[in-house]
Amino acid sequence: MRDGPNTLALLLAVLAWVLVAGNYMRDRHPVSFWYLTGYPVAVVRIMGSWRKVALINDLTVSRRPAHGLVGDLVVKGQTLRPVTPRISFPRATRTGLSVEVRLHPGQTPAPFIAAADALAHAWRMHAVRVSSPERGIVRLVATASDPLERPGVASAPAALLSALLGVLESGGAWVMNLRTEPHWLITGATRSGKSTLLARLITQLAPQPVALVGIDCKGGMELGLFGSRLTALATCRREAAAILGALVVEMQDRMHICREAGARSIWELPEKQQPAPVVVIIDELAELYLSNGTRGDRAEAEQCSTYLLRLAQLGGALGLHLVVAGQRVGSELGSGVTALRAQLGGRICHRVNDPGTAEMTLGDLNKDAVAVAQSISAEEKGVAVCTGTDGGWDRARSHFTRPEEAKEAAVKYADLAPELPGPASALESLDTEAGA
Repeated sequence: MRDGPNTLALLLAVLAWVLVAGNYMRDRHPVSFWYLTGYPVAVVRIMGSWRKVALINDLTVSRRPAHGLVGDLVVKGQTLRPVTPRISFPRATRTGLSVEVRLHPGQTPAPFIAAADALAHAWRMHAVRVSSPERGIVRLVATASDPLERPGVASAPAALLSALLGVLESGGAWVMNLRTEPHWLITGATRSGKSTLLARLITQLAPQPVALVGIDCKGGMELGLFGSRLTALATCRREAAAILGALVVEMQDRMHICREAGARSIWELPEKQQPAPVVVIIDELAELYLSNGTRGDRAEAEQCSTYLLRLAQLGGALGLHLVVAGQRVGSELGSGVTALRAQLGGRICHRVNDPGTAEMTLGDLNKDAVAVAQSISAEEKGVAVCTGTDGGWDRARSHFTRPEEAKEAAVKYADLAPELPGPASALESLDTEAGA
């Protein structure tokens, strides 16, 4: 008689322990939890429900014609013997799983795209994305949970001028690769995650042999935290004009080196002759363009505009890259901003306060992306719409990086900051003029 209550108590204790351990694994080790628990359950659910789900969502075909002859009448109706497309065994990924469907003759991916939401509900997944890697094949990629809730889960191999920013909504790594897309525009309202993204970018680039040049016309309040890793820092527009002018001269010197060597970019030069790449990070672009109307102030703004445009047009192949950020980027800042935007192929738009900035950031690439960017709420800090590698767009979220972490990385790798004589000399000249 005692064995029954003891066994029941033991089972309850084991069940409680499993629940506690499961919650711990889910919170601390989500990838392991998915492989051990979520994936097997999802496989059973998918394999068991595929035929029914395919039938309900018109993903089947029939080997019998849909037309029949009754006397002199042709009757059209739904065939009664549907054939379900074959699917592969679900393959596990870090954030979900993927299934390949072999289409029957005459089928196209369109019905599968329309049924993506229905598949996600039937399989108890966060989302299902549909693609066609080759003719006759449809790939269904399912994510088990919202990847944007855990941007730190994604990983990517380290590469020069490449920064792992966070995670895409598809579950893949969100990577800013300056070798692939040399210039970027980042917009976002206050507390939207723009400054955190810049901190993450600096943290990722700090260990690399890359010269980081900061332009922060708010007195250096943002980028000044990372000054130990920056090769040069401008804290006002006058200093910015001097540094940008020096970088234009540096660009012309690199042109001469490439021309003499018969190379079209610095990456075609022998490794020992390649100059260090330069990444110019500009916080609050509008401060470079706004003018109080005086002749000198207006000339300074035009000078910055001209230098930026030249760097954007010619700098990519010469290892000079721009990452331009701002709260408000609109055509009212002048034609120079519109011309510059056309050269900034990489786009990232966080939550913005006005539709004009979202339109300016993404409108010339995709109208749907503008609507998605405007739907980002104030609670979704770090969430943004970004350009994808395939020419499309994605929702993404940056890995949360505290300013202290970025500052520690800047101090740790301060010795790696390459020297750029031009910008340093330009700032020294300004100090000399101010002292005189």
